[in-house]
Amino acid sequence: MQKADNVRPIIIKRKKVVSGGGHHGGAWKVAYADFVTAMMAFFLMLWLLGSADDEQRKGIADYFAPTLSFQSRSSGGDGVLGGDAMSEQTSLTDDVATRSQIEGEQALLEELADTFQALSGQSALHEQALQHVNIKLTDEGLVIEISDLPDSQLFDARSAQANPVLIVVLDLLTEVFGMVTNPVAIHAHSAAFPSVVLQNPVWTLTVDRAQAVRELLTAGGFPELRMKRVTGYADRNLAVPMNAMDPRNNRLEVILLRTMRR
Repeated sequence: MQKADNVRPIIIKRKKVVSGGGHHGGAWKVAYADFVTAMMAFFLMLWLLGSADDEQRKGIADYFAPTLSFQSRSSGGDGVLGGDAMSEQTSLTDDVATRSQIEGEQALLEELADTFQALSGQSALHEQALQHVNIKLTDEGLVIEISDLPDSQLFDARSAQANPVLIVVLDLLTEVFGMVTNPVAIHAHSAAFPSVVLQNPVWTLTVDRAQAVRELLTAGGFPELRMKRVTGYADRNLAVPMNAMDPRNNRLEVILLRTMRR
């Protein structure tokens, strides 16, 4: 018994291990909040860029573009980077000059339109001829649209032989267009012919009529070098699409083209 009392007891510790699941703390919540905030800022930036116009987007791009600036003064500067970027100065100068030229040309085209319309008061012949004319100002330039009337045609039927009323209008055009140096485009359009026609003449007819207008203008003193293009559109661009054979679809467009685009 005495020997058994001297033996030390053996103690066994068992460590409880929990695998999987469990609580991992709140760090993931912070990371998720940062992610949501970043995504919201990203989509807000896309929305702002989508609502900006081209000029504003160009300004943003120029702001982030790496440019090296030079001091514009020879002395008394605040450092190497104290001046404006040369590329920025050039860009702003060109933009202001271009905008000024565009506005000047716009005012000139409007003045020419008023001058042409005022010609109707010169005589009864001019007033009658200008009933065929519709003037509009587009991004392409000053468009003088000359169309047939039910009782007065610009050309003989199915030919490129101009009637006197068209010659009067073209003489007035030569007079007004001579005030500027812009190039000119001539477009000829035709009403549709009945489907029973064996050989539809619309293509050759409009091309021949456009060429006839070019020849009449140059014969009246309009410079040949200012002719930019002469085109026949057949019956593919109708002024009265609900009635393809309407006489008003027989028309000409003499366009004083812009030299400066917006």
